[in-house]
Amino acid sequence: MATLQEKVEKRIREGREFVSCWEFDEQDFEGYLTDQEQKLPQPALSKAPMTDKGMDLPKDFSELSIDNDFLHVINSRESHRVYTGEAMSLTELSYLLWCTQGVKEIRGKSYATLRTVPCGGARHEFECYFAVRNVEGLEPGLYHYLPMHHQCEFLGVVDDLDDWVSRSLCGQRWAATANVVFYYSAVFYRAEWRYGISSHRVLLIDSGHITENMYLAATSIGLGGCAIGAVDGKTVDAALGLDGIEEASFYAMPVGKVTAKDKAKEKAFYVFVEEQGL
Repeated sequence: MATLQEKVEKRIREGREFVSCWEFDEQDFEGYLTDQEQKLPQPALSKAPMTDKGMDLPKDFSELSIDNDFLHVINSRESHRVYTGEAMSLTELSYLLWCTQGVKEIRGKSYATLRTVPCGGARHEFECYFAVRNVEGLEPGLYHYLPMHHQCEFLGVVDDLDDWVSRSLCGQRWAATANVVFYYSAVFYRAEWRYGISSHRVLLIDSGHITENMYLAATSIGLGGCAIGAVDGKTVDAALGLDGIEEASFYAMPVGKVTAKDKAKEKAFYVFVEEQGL
């Protein structure tokens, strides 16, 4: 029986092979064709509504004070984990959703969506869900973004939402003070149809484009957030009705109102953490 150290070393080696593209011997898969190459029907470009509780989101962002100085936005972008508690407007939320998953164009006969973020093969295998804590005009609870029509749908309330958010992010209680927590799932076959056994590495690369757009979009309107990889998939999948096999959650990003004063508090907190060796 393998020792704990041997198990750890094996897992690390497998992770390195996964990233370096040497996770399989090409000769072992000679003759392999992806489902796209076999001309099998492609999967849907986005998930169908899960309820009949969809609502249109604002598309006019002229009321927002958007920082159009790109270099200033880049230089101002930081991770924020302290929030003011002030309400976020529905237009601000709509802007964030549009900038990270909005559909700009549909190519061919529903062959692909061109969105506000890049994605390998324009597969856009992600679904965006979000937990609303403090957004004007929205009831606190869980929602699903419908990118094809720039809508969102209400999925339902959660008992003790703040506690659920903390548990869903492996005990990171600070996240439960954000206005909105975005959760991203992967609908695996959307990527697998085209890229087959190579799709999962590409999928993880593509997910970073989403949260970087979120960082920049949030910064451009005076908001802040912090991307999180420590997601308790079982907790999130159960609440969203995902099976964890065909579709699974894996990434999250809380976003909220921030001020320079709150950023100073956050820096002081991390000085304390470093001093205490936590």
